[in-house]
Amino acid sequence: MAKQPSRTTRRPTQRKGTTRKAPARKRAPQPRRWGRRLLGFALVGLLALSGLTAAYCVYLDKVIADKFEGQRWHLPAQIYARPMAIYPGAPITHAQLKQELSLLGYRNTGNPRQEGEFAVASDRVELFKRAYDGPGGFEPAQKVMIRFSDNRITRLQRSSDGRDLGFVHLEALLLDRIVAGDREDRLFIPREQIPESLVNALLRTEDRDFYHHHGVAPLAIARALVVNLKAGRTVQGGSTLTQQLAKNFFLTRERSLWRKVREALMALIIDYRYDKDTILEAYLNEVYMGQDGSIGVHGVGLASRFYFHRPIEELTIGQQATLVAMIKGPSYYNPWRFPERVAQRRDLVLKLMLEEGLISSSQYQQAAGQGLGVRDAKSRQRHRVPAFMQQVRFELANRYGPQTLKRSGLKVYTTLDPLAQKAAEQAVSKGMDQLSRDRQDDSLQSAMVVVDRYQGGVLAMVGDRNPEFKGFNRARDARRPIGSLVKPFVYLTALAQPQRFNLATPVKDEPITLKSSGGSTWSPKNDDKQYRGQVPLSEGLVRSYNVPTVNLGMNLGLEAVESSLMEAGWQEPINPVPSMLLGSMEGSPLELAQIYQTLANGGRYQQLHTVRHVLDQDNAPLAEHRERSRQALSEQASYLVDHLLTQVVARGTGRRLAKAFPGVTLAGKTGTSSNGRDAWFAGFDDRDVVITWVGRDDNGAANLYGSSAALPLYRRYLTQRDPLSLVLTPPEGTLQGYFNERGVAVAEDCHGARALPADAGSWPNPSGCDGAGRERNWLERVLGL
Repeated sequence: MAKQPSRTTRRPTQRKGTTRKAPARKRAPQPRRWGRRLLGFALVGLLALSGLTAAYCVYLDKVIADKFEGQRWHLPAQIYARPMAIYPGAPITHAQLKQELSLLGYRNTGNPRQEGEFAVASDRVELFKRAYDGPGGFEPAQKVMIRFSDNRITRLQRSSDGRDLGFVHLEALLLDRIVAGDREDRLFIPREQIPESLVNALLRTEDRDFYHHHGVAPLAIARALVVNLKAGRTVQGGSTLTQQLAKNFFLTRERSLWRKVREALMALIIDYRYDKDTILEAYLNEVYMGQDGSIGVHGVGLASRFYFHRPIEELTIGQQATLVAMIKGPSYYNPWRFPERVAQRRDLVLKLMLEEGLISSSQYQQAAGQGLGVRDAKSRQRHRVPAFMQQVRFELANRYGPQTLKRSGLKVYTTLDPLAQKAAEQAVSKGMDQLSRDRQDDSLQSAMVVVDRYQGGVLAMVGDRNPEFKGFNRARDARRPIGSLVKPFVYLTALAQPQRFNLATPVKDEPITLKSSGGSTWSPKNDDKQYRGQVPLSEGLVRSYNVPTVNLGMNLGLEAVESSLMEAGWQEPINPVPSMLLGSMEGSPLELAQIYQTLANGGRYQQLHTVRHVLDQDNAPLAEHRERSRQALSEQASYLVDHLLTQVVARGTGRRLAKAFPGVTLAGKTGTSSNGRDAWFAGFDDRDVVITWVGRDDNGAANLYGSSAALPLYRRYLTQRDPLSLVLTPPEGTLQGYFNERGVAVAEDCHGARALPADAGSWPNPSGCDGAGRERNWLERVLGL
């Protein structure tokens, strides 16, 4: 078989130095696969993007649900004053009621037709009181007629039918709102309580298709552009209210396309998840409305009170339009800084409402022709009572724990009486200015505490001659020697032993020298450096004699006097040395208010307090344990000492007070420490117990006297407060007794017998005269018998 030639072609050799050009190959046509690949990539990317978007939307949905269905806002704790109780016999004057109404933002219209209005006549006030939901339950709004006589309310009637009422309460004055760390303040208002006219004005101005779009309205952007071009300025925005809510609730102020995308996604989710009224409620409570110092004002409910000093339901059409106008830019449309600019924007809102048929032409003319109606920018919205608030915080922390005020929506109802606080502030501020001028001494400081005589609530507290000073609170933290304010408790200790002592019992007024265990001596002296041999027990207190007080106290024993002070409410340890009988122990004005309130209340101890009720955000009371009142001191001895304190004012060291208020029964006691370092006065009428202190922070000698430095502050307080004449009702076991000059109980008709109030144990209705003759009656004198 012949050999087949090989199929392998031999590569021809190339000559050295020559270049062989390869023959061009003809390429086969390639399939069009790149387009398909790009389409595939696009589809995969789109699916991935859709998945990521869906996942992100799920994430956003959870974020939104957590916010809307959980706690949307941390609401500030609200601190309230006491609500004024109005009832027949209440010790409230015509002028005081008008002051209270002014603080609460009521308006004197001459003809009250709606809540928050009143009319005044010489002896009566007709009032359309607001509804009030306080610790005692809900009280509806109603119109009432209040009549006055002799500085009291004499009759309370319902205006609609003339029916006599037992009592009504005015709403409690909001003192302050404790704002959390985010520095945002708001007053939550449910959707149903927001006036429809305000909502309509908002929707017409900001989002007219709110009830028709799904959170985002592309056509609204185009329409807003046309409107703004026609107006020549920005009149209408393109973002829906839902978008604005999403931005305010969840996003930052960053300006970027990504933020706008997130805003739109969130708006769509919010609109899908929640009904329109829920969205509106959230928006109207979240929207930023301006600044109160460093605190942001959020929501139309708080804005209504902040700008107009009214609840939102009492705003006029013009005021509602002003709030809507300000939403566009609260700083740019600040009604105090730029009133003309705000008025123009308000009138635009009113015009839009008119065009939409939301208001009539007459309503438009009336609203546009009025001023803005904002409150005086200098008037108080946060009532600065720093000394009182320090005590409130202290009590809340002690009772409920240190985190109490951080609870959302907490409501704290205190004992503060706004009228008493105002009177105390003016008394201290003006009184200390006068005292500093008279003495040419600007280093003097002062404090005042006012408490309820019967309930033990702290009505007012001033801790500095500048009542708004937020630093050292002298009312509760300054401990100084109390001087002669201790003396009533020395005499009470004696009168609690009626078999040994009565008001006529002689007490030695002779020089005395006492030696301590260390060998030092102490020789107390009377202020006038005189000695009288002996004085009746009553005169020792009325004239504030030092030596008789020390002699009496040493006779009783220091432990007995210390016990009386402790029972009255003194809590700090007392060093039982003779000088304590003249007030060497140190105490604060608040501590003295405690023991004097016990004394003024017939010896019944009630722990002083500033907090009366605490409710959570659902108006449920927080559980607490409160110490009840108890009879701590002898009721009979307390009555006798209170009687003597009225004599201190009538003819003793406090007689300057009697001259200022003739015909008014008042009780009081002056006090002065060594070298006039501290001046004190404790006084009470039938309503308030007041402690005033004057001195220097460095405890330097100031040559002060209680009667000339501290008493005038109390006098100024009473001038503002209108004192109630003190009524001392003799308790069971007291009577009018008769005693001779030796303090011996004798029969009524004995010669020289002196009639004095007494404990029944010290005057057992004796028939003898202790060696003295009997007074002849008129018949015996006529007949010469």
